Amino acid sequence: MVLLFLGVVYMLSLRSSQGYVSFILIGIAAMIMIYWVKVLKKMTVESSTPQYTPKEADTKNWVYDLIKGEKETIFVAEVPGPEDQVTVRLIDGILYVRGSAHFSKEVPIETTPDMGIHDFKYRNGVLTLRIKKLETL
Repeated sequence: MVLLFLGVVYMLSLRSSQGYVSFILIGIAAMIMIYWVKVLKKMTVESSTPQYTPKEADTKNWVYDLIKGEKETIFVAEVPGPEDQVTVRLIDGILYVRGSAHFSKEVPIETTPDMGIHDFKYRNGVLTLRIKKLETL
């Protein structure tokens, strides 16, 4: 960009026979150069920031119900997305819930190693899970 500017200044200085016109053109070229340097700096700063910024509603605490019984635990929460995009996994006492629109949450649940997800229901954006001791064959 600087080389282009210097080239324009050099070309205009060769035409010095026109007097003040070349100085005006050099000034215009200098203003355009300053403008493009600012635009390029702004583009590099914006590209280093993450593209996805969560909305205020996304950053607030996610509300869910965890009902603990003697033999089972019931988990109820709102999860965005169609049923085929909602996935849940229970690994080492942590329930991983994923939905559409970059929705992903982790919920610690007190379980034993022989417990797992027994029943999965998803209707109208509400996820209901029954977590209980899995039967062995």
